[in-house]
Amino acid sequence: MPKMIFINLPVTDLAASAKFYEALGCEKNAQFSDENATSMVWSDAITFMLLKRDYFATFTSRPVADPRDAVGVLLALSCDSREDVDKTAEAAGAAGGKLDVREPQDLGFMYQRAVEDPDGHTFELAHMDMSKVDW
Repeated sequence: MPKMIFINLPVTDLAASAKFYEALGCEKNAQFSDENATSMVWSDAITFMLLKRDYFATFTSRPVADPRDAVGVLLALSCDSREDVDKTAEAAGAAGGKLDVREPQDLGFMYQRAVEDPDGHTFELAHMDMSKVDW
């Protein structure tokens, strides 16, 4: 079995969150989705597990953070091109996310835009052109 990552995120509204993650390019895996969780597959190795906040809390003895109040993680997703970054960011904004939570960054070899999901989890959408890296 290949190494994979399952990113478990507490969410308030499963349907609204699923719409946002579909806009990022994820596909719902109904086999691992129910009334408490929605499995959103981004690639063969990366799956976002969207868990209702009260259900998420059953997996930890610590308080569940509110990502609108504090940032605990920044999730960076690679895109195929600058145009893909823009297309994905705009789709995420139209699907209930918050668009451009900071200014877009153009470093020449790397282009990024940041969006938040409906619950405030931050995603950096990035395209890197390694042929332009001048080290």
